[in-house]
Amino acid sequence: MYSTVEREDYFKTAIRKIEAIELVEGIVQLGSGVSGYKDEYSDIDLMVCTSKEENAQATKDQIHQVLTEYTPMYIKEKKFSDTIFLLIVLLENGLEFNISIAPRNLLPVRSPLWKVVVDKTGNVLKKMNTENEKFESNPVKYDTYSDIAFEFFYCTIGLEKELKRHNFIYTLKLLDTMRDYILHVQAINEDKKCHQFKAYETLDSSFIDRYLATFHMVMTKEAIAESAFQLKELFMTVMEDSSVYHMDDAIRHLLR
Repeated sequence: MYSTVEREDYFKTAIRKIEAIELVEGIVQLGSGVSGYKDEYSDIDLMVCTSKEENAQATKDQIHQVLTEYTPMYIKEKKFSDTIFLLIVLLENGLEFNISIAPRNLLPVRSPLWKVVVDKTGNVLKKMNTENEKFESNPVKYDTYSDIAFEFFYCTIGLEKELKRHNFIYTLKLLDTMRDYILHVQAINEDKKCHQFKAYETLDSSFIDRYLATFHMVMTKEAIAESAFQLKELFMTVMEDSSVYHMDDAIRHLLR
């Protein structure tokens, strides 16, 4: 596991190396690191931009090359469009980098947690400030369901039918969907950052107690760990039997 000092060293080194790439116009830090990191397990989240759309792919490739110098145990590339990419970098010590790459004109603001750390032209901060004004002026800052009340109700109807059919797997799935809807509404009620929100332990304690009470099972660290182990084993089995999905050797090794 990495220390706070080590994470800061990785952060500064990564910024310096990425900034040195000629095609990079700016770097924006995202997430809890902007305000001091949530805890010792927090990742390093960055958004890197280039001035021209046609340079996004090449910029991503050069950043990927820079990150291999950390000898990561795995780098996952995701492509959202011809000009928007994400690199998820997992280091041996447990530290994770999440680095998105996009042209400056497509930079978004999806939460108040952002800070421009590199701006070679002065245009990156201008763009982020413009997007932040849009974000702050929007009364509903995060994506919402079009008709969450009906969707929740519709789940209850399906659940009743599937219980009568003794289709317990689907009823459990429907319960999970209902819980997702409830969590979404509660997060909005508490003005939480719904975009990629996962800090559920920060929700109102009385809500958490009532929410956890809907799970009629043993809830201990040991039980959860055992469940995670069993699910991992099951996942590997079903992946091996699949004719549609595949698992590369690196991921298979990490899961084992």
